[in-house]
Amino acid sequence: MLPHKNIHEERCTKRKLMIQPLVEAYFSWLKNIPLESVASTKTKSGIQYSLNHQTALCVFLEDGEVPLDNNATEGSLRSFCLHKHTWKLIDTVDGAKSSAIIYSIVETAKANHLNPFRYLEHLLDTLKDHQDDTDRSFIDDLLPWSPKLPGICRVQ
Repeated sequence: MLPHKNIHEERCTKRKLMIQPLVEAYFSWLKNIPLESVASTKTKSGIQYSLNHQTALCVFLEDGEVPLDNNATEGSLRSFCLHKHTWKLIDTVDGAKSSAIIYSIVETAKANHLNPFRYLEHLLDTLKDHQDDTDRSFIDDLLPWSPKLPGICRVQ
């Protein structure tokens, strides 16, 4: 068994002991609220959302690898949202696809502790030298988690 597997199993066990009773109490409470007595439509909507998505909202109790919140995802999307006005300049489907690819590469580089500019520079330099290759095995060395990436790509 891999060492990290134990961490996830331990996390899952702790969640079942400490958090699952609270989650069960929350959903029990929601199920006992008479929706006709709730004045706010937003509150009703929130209650219905929770009840309709109970299974998905409880996945973190069964899998220790699932985070308790989505803060990491929101953090990676924040820079995208800050530049949303720039995206208005993209007025074709191909432009949108290209932007999505570049954005994905940049965010994956950041998640793997790479300097996005240096990483993209390395990718473009390497890919231009392999345009006519039929053997694509070199691509494994370009992945953001590859130990074969040059040190300049790594965040110092």
